[in-house]
Amino acid sequence: MTAQAQGVGFRSERGPILIALMLATGLVAIDATIVATAVPSIVDDLGGFSSFPWLFSAYLLAQAVSVPIYGKLSDMVGRKPIILAGISLFLLGSVLCGIAWSMPALIAFRALQGLGAGAVLPVSITIAGDIYSLEERAKVQGYLASVWAISSVVGPSLGGIFSSLGLWRGIFLVNVPLCILAGWMLLRTLHENVQRAKHRVDYPGAVLLAGSLSLLILGALEGGQAWAWDSPLSIGAFAIGGVLLIVFVFVERRAAEPILPPWVVSRRLLASTALVSFGVGSIMIGLTSYVPTFLDGALGTSPLVAGLALAALTLGWPISASQAGKLYLRIGFKSTALIGITVTILGVAILALTAATPNVALIAVSCFVVGFGLGLVATPTLIAAQSSVPWNERGVVTSTNLFARSIGSALGVAVFGAVANALYAGTPPEAAGEHTVVVASSAVFLAVLACAVLSIGAVAAMPATSPGKAAPAKGDHVKADSVKADPGVQAEGNEGAGDAEPDAARRRTQ
Repeated sequence: MTAQAQGVGFRSERGPILIALMLATGLVAIDATIVATAVPSIVDDLGGFSSFPWLFSAYLLAQAVSVPIYGKLSDMVGRKPIILAGISLFLLGSVLCGIAWSMPALIAFRALQGLGAGAVLPVSITIAGDIYSLEERAKVQGYLASVWAISSVVGPSLGGIFSSLGLWRGIFLVNVPLCILAGWMLLRTLHENVQRAKHRVDYPGAVLLAGSLSLLILGALEGGQAWAWDSPLSIGAFAIGGVLLIVFVFVERRAAEPILPPWVVSRRLLASTALVSFGVGSIMIGLTSYVPTFLDGALGTSPLVAGLALAALTLGWPISASQAGKLYLRIGFKSTALIGITVTILGVAILALTAATPNVALIAVSCFVVGFGLGLVATPTLIAAQSSVPWNERGVVTSTNLFARSIGSALGVAVFGAVANALYAGTPPEAAGEHTVVVASSAVFLAVLACAVLSIGAVAAMPATSPGKAAPAKGDHVKADSVKADPGVQAEGNEGAGDAEPDAARRRTQ
């Protein structure tokens, strides 16, 4: 076996699986940017201008709610059937979106796409955690993060092309060959050896979790948009969602195999890294939502220029993520994340303090710095969480981490939207102009800066852990001949000793 075959690249033995995971991730990444550019064409064809925001809300809601459930199922039955099911749902949803005959139908099919995306993204990251060693995972995260950088350019470009040709349905049908190729490659190359056992599926917990999160996230997404915050709909969504969540907690305490085990929030390492992920989601949504609007309103830049400036954010992330392994292997996960959040704060601060005198180049540099910092935050914290648990817990841990990021994005949309709307309120439409946009955007960027500063607390709450070698486990879940023993996380001294549990398995792929 050559060193190249044992490496991380496309030509290594695990290369086909990595390519398949990148293709699967690309489905979700492109969809996040391609639809927005085609909205005018969709509305012209199907109508329903007042309800088009649900094209995004339905998708995000279905994705966020299903992530924890898929994570638990992947721990019970294996990663392969769950990610293939997710790709199949995404494929079906894409085809149906491509033939949608009305706006309500398109919204429903977008929700189906979201259910597929809820499985694809977390399980892809979980598989990467299974088959690559601790030293290799940062490079793999760099590969996966690069998909988002590419998609930030490819998505809007494809959306613009299809829209200009009057072929908006093509933005959904383009997913068909990607789904088929990713599914075929995973079916052929990923081989699991899952220990079959009789499981008791926590159906009541799944229903209560989905119901409570649906209402709470819906309230956060649509509050102040589709309805007023103090309206009966808003109050009812939060009240009923909160009650269902309380009932869910009591049900999970009695469940034989809870869909969201209590230990996920009781272990210090897992709880703190989830909070970090929450902050990452808030920071990301704050910039991706308002930087293009800021550039358009303040400088009158074209959507393409605004998109390219924002793309610097997703360019900095994979660069730092791919190199994070060298850093956390030397100084530990927590120290690496502290450096990352410091860099992130610097980038957001530059953006917020210079917003009064907008400049495209400076904004692009700020976005790059923020992305570079977030790569050093998200990568080591996720890998620390993954490496602290055995195979049969890694799916739920990964999905919980990504779910926290989704919640951060949903609440970020609500908070930042409220900040912007408060400054827009009372300004007559004829008076609203460049100055109003600059003032509102500056306030949002300051709110994002506050979120980044608060995230330091979550990073500081992490136990001081360092990468350590774990003992090999009995029995592999993923067949391979090329991977070293999967290292785990060891606590430094006594701090967080109960939080850092070694990986239970060696991972091999063929």
